Amino acid sequence: MSNSVADRHRVVNFGCRLNIAEGEAVRTALRDAGASDTIVFNSCAVTDEAVRQARQAVRRALREHPDAEVVVTGCAAELEAGRFEAMGALVVANDAKGLTQSYANIGVSPRRRGPNTGALQIAPARDRPPPSRGNMDTYTPTPKSYTPALSGADHARAFLGVQTGCSHSCTFCATVLARGTARSATVDAVVEAARTALARRQREIVLTGVDLASYGDDSGTSLASLVEALLALPVERLRLSSLDPDRVDDALFALLTQEPRVMPHVHLSLQAGDDMVLTRMKRRHRRADAVRLVERLKAARSEIAIGADLIAGFPTEDDSMFANSLALIDDCDIVFGHIFPYSPRAGTPAARMPQVGRRVARDRAATLRAANARRRHRWLDAQAGTMTQMLVERDGMCGHAENFAALTLAAPAAPNSIVPVRLRARDGERMIAESIAA
Repeated sequence: MSNSVADRHRVVNFGCRLNIAEGEAVRTALRDAGASDTIVFNSCAVTDEAVRQARQAVRRALREHPDAEVVVTGCAAELEAGRFEAMGALVVANDAKGLTQSYANIGVSPRRRGPNTGALQIAPARDRPPPSRGNMDTYTPTPKSYTPALSGADHARAFLGVQTGCSHSCTFCATVLARGTARSATVDAVVEAARTALARRQREIVLTGVDLASYGDDSGTSLASLVEALLALPVERLRLSSLDPDRVDDALFALLTQEPRVMPHVHLSLQAGDDMVLTRMKRRHRRADAVRLVERLKAARSEIAIGADLIAGFPTEDDSMFANSLALIDDCDIVFGHIFPYSPRAGTPAARMPQVGRRVARDRAATLRAANARRRHRWLDAQAGTMTQMLVERDGMCGHAENFAALTLAAPAAPNSIVPVRLRARDGERMIAESIAA
């Protein structure tokens, strides 16, 4: 969770990098609308826990700030609008959260807060029938264009949202219910947003989206073509967020492995390491595909660091299936694991499958995290004595290497600078680095 605070309003972002980028559009819309005394929660719904955290934060804000307007948007607001409205919060639909008109008159005059006190949903949900809770596969929302979302100027790294929604039907995921089918921003619009980031002297651009690898499917272009267009700009460092392994085509593979300004850090949406589980998830790759892709990436560019999304305790997952996912951490050399226990999402097919139980899912997630931490620590330890380029972030002390290793400088440097460093030793999850002469 991160905050963006202005004099008269506050935006609290939960969840993914895309939400962080879109949160800046919310902040701008609030400012342009003249909203005052307003707290906006930009929520996430990837897990039950994410939704629970959003509800908890909203309740606390309503209790502690009785004179403020409390607004909820984002994925949890799409899925549980009525519940947030009943609390006394206002709800703004995902597709409307960056629009100035969504916040017109908010905070201009006080209103008596309470459950069901009038029409609380400021902006209607997408022009679609409500999704079927019984069968998510019947859900076919009307696509809309997407405006790129660019995070704020107060950080060395710019998160640039280029795509939203998803047109796949993974059985565990409620994203399509919250964000609809995949829609991409135009290449020209993304390039213009990148120019804004460069004008701010932001040194690294991170491309993000709900299903980033599907960028351009709705407009006849591709993620590789977008990356090539961005590299025509004076971009110093370009990083990609999570990619589906089955969508890394030859053009994108070449950019990941041959273009020095594309950072050597590939995060893959793997989800599991067992073929039966992957089949029941309706994923589009198999275990061998993931292992083969990582082997090819490492053979072509050995310094590439691998990250991955993994779900523990998916319905029907037995001990042997889980063992295959656990082994995937070593087989794919995963050093940055985004690991979480499965939680059933209402309206998804997986919620109707035989469940393994929350305690089992939590225990398996803990086992995966421990294995991933051991692998990451070995990887970090092996980098002692090597040299890399560090992007120094706001405090002048912390930042990231090209391979996304977290670094701490032994002595401060100018924030937002890129400095050559030598890595000395690991300190917990970070490497201690010292600046060296260029």
